[in-house]
Amino acid sequence: MLATPALAEAGPEAQSLRTLSGWGRYPRAASEILAADAPGTLPILLRGRRGVIARGAGRAYGDAAVGQRTTVLTGALDRLRGFDPATGRLRAEAGVTLADIVRTFLPRGFFPPVVPGTQFVTLGGMIASDVHGKNHHREGGFGAHVEALTLLTPDGVPRRCSRDQNPDLFALTLGGMGLTGTILDATFRLRPVESGWICQQTRVAADLSAMLRALEEDDAATYSVAWIDCLARGASLGRGLVYRGEHAGRQACLAAGRDPFPIPAHGRLTVPPGLPAWTLNRASVTAFNALYFRRGAAAGASGLVPWHSYFFPLDGLAAWNRLYGARGFVQHQCVVPRRGAEAVLSGMLDRVARLGTASPLAVLKRLGPGGGGLSFPIDGYTLALDLPANAATFALLDELDRSVVAAGGRLYLAKDARQSRETFEAGYPALPTFRDLRRQLGAEGVLASRLSVRLGM
Repeated sequence: MLATPALAEAGPEAQSLRTLSGWGRYPRAASEILAADAPGTLPILLRGRRGVIARGAGRAYGDAAVGQRTTVLTGALDRLRGFDPATGRLRAEAGVTLADIVRTFLPRGFFPPVVPGTQFVTLGGMIASDVHGKNHHREGGFGAHVEALTLLTPDGVPRRCSRDQNPDLFALTLGGMGLTGTILDATFRLRPVESGWICQQTRVAADLSAMLRALEEDDAATYSVAWIDCLARGASLGRGLVYRGEHAGRQACLAAGRDPFPIPAHGRLTVPPGLPAWTLNRASVTAFNALYFRRGAAAGASGLVPWHSYFFPLDGLAAWNRLYGARGFVQHQCVVPRRGAEAVLSGMLDRVARLGTASPLAVLKRLGPGGGGLSFPIDGYTLALDLPANAATFALLDELDRSVVAAGGRLYLAKDARQSRETFEAGYPALPTFRDLRRQLGAEGVLASRLSVRLGM
């Protein structure tokens, strides 16, 4: 199980009080730390406390998993409770990581129905964020595949929730950022697969129009994602590479001389501590993007790619969040409706290119209809940009937020570190219902993260 990087680097504070951050290492805040070693200990730990939030692997980028006063570490709740190979149904505790699940069940011919961009997240975090993947346009977010969960509500009572049992509580826990209760375990179904390889097709998009056409054409594909050169300008604005994927069959792997279930090589490269932020600058990122684009265009249209390279490319570089230096970084992930998306995205990319400090880690995906509640996706396009945490970035993002709101879009709470309350409220029409449920549960002031206080959730 992956240690929480931001906690490990927190420094010499007292044992019960640490400085925490999310994966972006911005913002940082002091929090009392508690650790749960079993589901039954949580009610005792939380009794009488206020300003509490659960934290799994610490991979939310901003302040969603930093308690207003107290942060409860749930990574030790990591047991697999039951599995039915006939149906693929798995019940597991909330601290089980996606990496644990893949490592255990992929060799047996099963793969999670939806995965985000890293395997180092917990099951509870995936549900609380209602994570989406490269197949959202066809199969929705992870929450659509959760059949039931056990939620420890603020009164200290574990409640079983599903679409039939406590349905309102269930629906608003999916994407509810841990603010309706602490998830103890969940049941969902894994998909049967014949191998751990992906048949990848790579297409070159010369500009944003071509990029959006390619993603629309991928409507029937199981997986589709695009890397976008966010520093390209002029006629090349929005250029990039579109990767379409399907699970490869066993015979195709054997015919190509591949082990059907590849194991990732041990020993990842690691970004060292103290790397200066200036290593990511306009010149270095422009050079990288140009090389990446040329290599992708020349690599060939199709081929077999191992699961970890297709779904989790950044996991091969440990502690990559250090690339941005000590100040950290922010990820701006928005979604805008399909209608008018090209004009909105074009304007955003032009502003980013003019600033010139964006990283090479820019991703564009097509999303299908959303899951309701505070779940992030809507039918449209999502653009994710990593930028250094500094004044110029924040001024740019305020501009981008206004474009997103005007288009009828929203920002992803699991990635957010700095949006305003006005931006948040404009993007989530289900917020009044969510606040009402929190009042009914007695969660106001009891379950509170830095994110929820900042945004008035």
